Amino acid sequence: MKRALLIVVVMSMAVAVLAEEATLDQASVENFANLALECVHQEYPSKIGHVMMSDDDVDPPRKLTPSFYGCFDWHSSVHGHWLLTRLTKLYPDADFAATARAALNESFTEARIAGEMNYFKGEGRTSTERPYGLAWLLCLADELHTWEDEQAREWRSELAPLEQLAAERFREWLPKLYYPIRTGEHSQTAFAFGLVMDWAETVGDDAMVELLAERSRTFYLDDVSCPLSYEPSGQDFLSPCIAEADLMRRVLPPAEYAGWLTGFMPGIPTTAEASWLPIGVVTDRTDGKLAHLDGLNISRAWMLEGIASGLPENDPRRAALKAAAAAHRESGLASVTGEHYEGGHWLGSFATYLVTEKGL
Repeated sequence: MKRALLIVVVMSMAVAVLAEEATLDQASVENFANLALECVHQEYPSKIGHVMMSDDDVDPPRKLTPSFYGCFDWHSSVHGHWLLTRLTKLYPDADFAATARAALNESFTEARIAGEMNYFKGEGRTSTERPYGLAWLLCLADELHTWEDEQAREWRSELAPLEQLAAERFREWLPKLYYPIRTGEHSQTAFAFGLVMDWAETVGDDAMVELLAERSRTFYLDDVSCPLSYEPSGQDFLSPCIAEADLMRRVLPPAEYAGWLTGFMPGIPTTAEASWLPIGVVTDRTDGKLAHLDGLNISRAWMLEGIASGLPENDPRRAALKAAAAAHRESGLASVTGEHYEGGHWLGSFATYLVTEKGL
């Protein structure tokens, strides 16, 4: 409990620093917030990953999952709500803040969360939104736990049953998971583990931290020579290699991490160059799967920054990691326009995670 309280105090101080020092211009903040506001309660188009046991399971999205039915799919709605929570916390006086609060207040009610609980407890849904969506749900809870605001405390209380369900799904699944999942999309374990570990650190769930650390060591500690040259695949939004390295800096102390990274990604230069990691190319932003690569560039940027932060300060690879991060940041953020819903319903969340340094 003391540890959790200490984390809340430290995070509150960090939020204040971010609010003062954020280099993000007001127009970009407004753009990201508006992208989420436009979709968190936009029901259609909708993509439902839905196990049906009978005709009784046929319902529109707003009835199936009453809090998180917008933004095309459940997980995008969850991290759209996270975006609004984080930006309102960091920029409480921004023009969008009142509208964002109203949207969050509409979603986070006892009745709506009860509907979410009913859905996730339905027969055949044990693996629903696991691990990606459930990890983002815990990231949203993490944000509320570190926001000292009366209304945020109410939302945190309303969300608590779903937060507990998500955590329990991970506790039940992780001991049975024999292999890591190394894709560049939603099922990837490394990215999800990082989000869940950050939540567990915030709330003081030592058992979850230890479980994730044990699973991460078992899955990844002996990995060497990750085939970074094989990336990206055609519809990745997460890098299997870079996400793994970003996870392991949460698990290993700097000196040990530096040695592990040498074996895992031996090709990182020791000079400040970005060309060692080419930027992902998007050929058609109206194609939802091809547009994933814009998200890859953004997530690579924050993960590269994370990797650099996990190394000793005198490690010569930090310059190359930061140079590649900067190149990916520039390309990725330029894509967050909202021109096409295929990217507009989710890229703002990735951009917000990057520019507000959530993972750091």
